[in-house]
Amino acid sequence: MPSYDYDAVVVGSGPNGLAAAITLAEAGRSVIVLEGDATPGGGTRTAELTLPGFRHDVCSAIHPMGAASPLFDRLPLASHGLDWVHPEVAVAHPLDDGTAVTLHRSLDETVVSVGHGWRRVFGPLVGGGRDLLDDVLRPQPHRPAHPLGFVRFGARAASPAVGLGRAMGDERAAALWAGIAAHAITSLSIPLSSAAGVVMTVAGHVGGWPMARGGSGAIGDALVAHLRSLGGTIECNRPVRSLDELPAARAVVFDTTPWQLVQIAGDRLPPGSYRHFRHGSASFKIDYALDGPMPWTAEPCRRAGTIHLGGTAREIAVAEHDVYRGRVPARPMVLVAQQSVADDSRAPAGKHTLWAYCHLPFGSTADMTEPIEAQLDRFAPGWRELVLARTVSPPSAIEGHNPNAIGGDIAGGASDRLQLVFRPRISLDPHRTPAEHLWLCSSSTPPGAGVHGMCGYWAAQSVLKHQP
Repeated sequence: MPSYDYDAVVVGSGPNGLAAAITLAEAGRSVIVLEGDATPGGGTRTAELTLPGFRHDVCSAIHPMGAASPLFDRLPLASHGLDWVHPEVAVAHPLDDGTAVTLHRSLDETVVSVGHGWRRVFGPLVGGGRDLLDDVLRPQPHRPAHPLGFVRFGARAASPAVGLGRAMGDERAAALWAGIAAHAITSLSIPLSSAAGVVMTVAGHVGGWPMARGGSGAIGDALVAHLRSLGGTIECNRPVRSLDELPAARAVVFDTTPWQLVQIAGDRLPPGSYRHFRHGSASFKIDYALDGPMPWTAEPCRRAGTIHLGGTAREIAVAEHDVYRGRVPARPMVLVAQQSVADDSRAPAGKHTLWAYCHLPFGSTADMTEPIEAQLDRFAPGWRELVLARTVSPPSAIEGHNPNAIGGDIAGGASDRLQLVFRPRISLDPHRTPAEHLWLCSSSTPPGAGVHGMCGYWAAQSVLKHQP
């Protein structure tokens, strides 16, 4: 019989890698996580990117999927320091008339802002709450535990986002919806472009759109602490370039993209194993240290954790379609987080942080600083006078912070059409690779992008199924 150092080695310590390691450790398996960076966390890291005392989220910032995650919900992460902070307004979407429409955890409060079309579309799903999310956040197809709710979700998810917005019968509601749907990082005019937005909206009404107190790094820290409490081990500064560098193990689980796995596995993988898997669009991010709160024209924006800057639903659809077609948008949809509004640990007293990004074609070198700041000018005139420092992160810098974000693609591959559901290849066991003993657990696998850990959980379930 072969001799093994561990039952499982996990390569990469993003939320999915840590979730896989925890799930395996809970099953009594010996696990080690190898992380190439000096600190664990993947897309959940926090750093003083601008000035001392200003704590910025390096990648992910606001966490509706974390608060609604079936896995995170049952793990004792609060005992390891994770505290979800809920801003007074979950999402604000300012308009050119000086007002804003808002998403709240309460469905009723949201309807007050945007009208009854919102309830007509989302009410039947919110009623299913966590049961629906349990059915959605798993590999597809499967037999849903709650068929009626899942059918209702499917009917909305299959629609192009622009069509679902029109079904609300109100331009203000459609604008709020378009900003949420744009998180899918795809054209809002194609089938299935509503799926990610519907999930995030339901998650927002179930668990809110919170941030982690102290920074997103608290999520990774809590997962690491829980893994260690189960006897798991994590080693940083351990980049993996080939399978020969790994300890002997019965299973190896990769929190990497398929393209990185192909490079590491070499001839262990059949040629062309993931040749049809496509890259997604890129992101361009700016972090700001501010001398005071943002002077938003619309008052609700001053109380919001997340703000979507894009104007009307049509404007947002045009910008996202340009990116989808490989064009740099002249007026991008800008996703903003202002964590310091609700979490005073993010900046010195009286100061604030701002986190803003937009989408770009994959690997683009376009400088989006001025287009992003023009959108900030549009809805918060005079804000530039508050800027103490800024750090600009083009797609190349985003990849530098997290090697999984190849070309600035923060979603682990395109999330559109069939690749939204069948990723990274069409398979009834998508986390298991064609190579024996190798698994994938990153956001390139179902259920896809987002800080929820479910890709790692389901990859670990596949390991346990094949190695009981």
